[in-house]
Amino acid sequence: MRPTSTALAAFALAAAASASWGFDAKDSRPAAQASFKEWLEVLALPNDATEAADIQKNAAWFAKAFERRGFSVRQLANGDKPMVLATWDAAPASGKTLLLYAHMDGQAVKPAEWAQKSPWQPVLKQKSGDNQWSEIALDQLQSKDVNPDWRVFARSSSDDKAPIVMLLAALDALRAKGVAPSANLKVILDSEEEKGSPTLGKVIDENLAALKADALLVLDGPMHASNQPTLVFGNRGIAQATVTVYGARSDLHSGHYGNYAANPAQSLARLLASMKGEDGRVTIAGYYDGIRFDEQARAVMQAVPDDEAALTKRLGIAAAEKVGANYQEAMQYPSLNVRGLQSAEVGAKARTVVPAVAVAELDLRTVPETPPERLEQLLRTHIEKQGYHLVAGEPTEQDRAQYPKLASLKMGGVSASSMAVRTDLNAPVGEWLRRGMRKAWGSDPVQIRMMGGTVPTGAAVSALKIPFVIVPLVNADNNQHSNNENMRIGNYFDGVHSLTNILTERF
Repeated sequence: MRPTSTALAAFALAAAASASWGFDAKDSRPAAQASFKEWLEVLALPNDATEAADIQKNAAWFAKAFERRGFSVRQLANGDKPMVLATWDAAPASGKTLLLYAHMDGQAVKPAEWAQKSPWQPVLKQKSGDNQWSEIALDQLQSKDVNPDWRVFARSSSDDKAPIVMLLAALDALRAKGVAPSANLKVILDSEEEKGSPTLGKVIDENLAALKADALLVLDGPMHASNQPTLVFGNRGIAQATVTVYGARSDLHSGHYGNYAANPAQSLARLLASMKGEDGRVTIAGYYDGIRFDEQARAVMQAVPDDEAALTKRLGIAAAEKVGANYQEAMQYPSLNVRGLQSAEVGAKARTVVPAVAVAELDLRTVPETPPERLEQLLRTHIEKQGYHLVAGEPTEQDRAQYPKLASLKMGGVSASSMAVRTDLNAPVGEWLRRGMRKAWGSDPVQIRMMGGTVPTGAAVSALKIPFVIVPLVNADNNQHSNNENMRIGNYFDGVHSLTNILTERF
């Protein structure tokens, strides 16, 4: 799709006036409020990441929305779930190009778990005196007295449709003032982020020239819990491992063979216990090698306004593990998490048996200093040092006769999209964003060196060789991926305000 000549000309003429324009909140508020109509409209489109027809409808909707703003738009081939690329290249004086990433797909829903008729019918709610949410009329979003604490509840209301429509609103606010972004813009909307972006790297590789840019902004994720403007300079990666410990050839009667045939569940428990100390630190040799913090990194981590006491209270734990000195430092290390265990049955299905196998599924959150290939080798070596013979599949009869301790290790879940990546805090893109945030809010944002979760920035950074920063705009308590996902209206207004100032700051 091509933009109308009138729309493109209007934006091009505005480009000359965009030298570090400062926007007050009142300048962006009308466009933000006007965009609520589009936001509610697109929230009514189901966007389950597994449903191709849903994704196609969302891709068509967003394509038209960007085209109306003067962007050249095309859908990028991706099987039956196309991605969207929108480009605005009125060639401002800087000659720089900014690539913005967001995703238009959403998590699956269980409608019965939502406190509303349908997750695909957005509703507006306010909190009553008894701390309960009650529905109010949607048309109040167009009133003069919009309460910033009202929230819109719907799937993808925050993750990730709100940031995309905030961007559209920011562009509308700029045009209303006769101002254009300070850089050329490209926007890519992922169609499978909630499935781990398995094809993002492939789509980028197939469209390298069209996606070429000087920096990447990721419009995804929640702001810091303090609800202050936030910049995130890195994210951990993820790899998965399955450890299976083998016992006898089949389940055995526990009365006849207990005390005689080793129980693989207990063997697995000892093996897992050997991997982490009581303080929570991984004890596998070399697991934390290479991780160092300079003075600036420590200062940045210490400056994040985390309330550790409130955090442990919210989680319902008495104390945190001692991997790092605080929450932010803990996120700078790779983790080893047991995400699931299985051996025989419990409850009504329990049998008095010595189980034949015990299985542990692990997820390993990686950091740039600890690639998954290295962690796999360390894990493999550690298991062997505990006396286990590792097999590739089911043990053979020869294996069973020769080795008293048998196990297998299978790795998975590693892709470019799941890589750990981090941008230097001193990189030009970081200074540019800090200037934009200072212009918007009068102070520096909260700066997070590395967030704990994994987002699919690795594929883009690996293919395009550009620095990136995550610019989260939604409230931290948004219930993303869960029932009753919501978006706070005050955060929506603030997000549009942040974007107008960022996009007009000279890049």
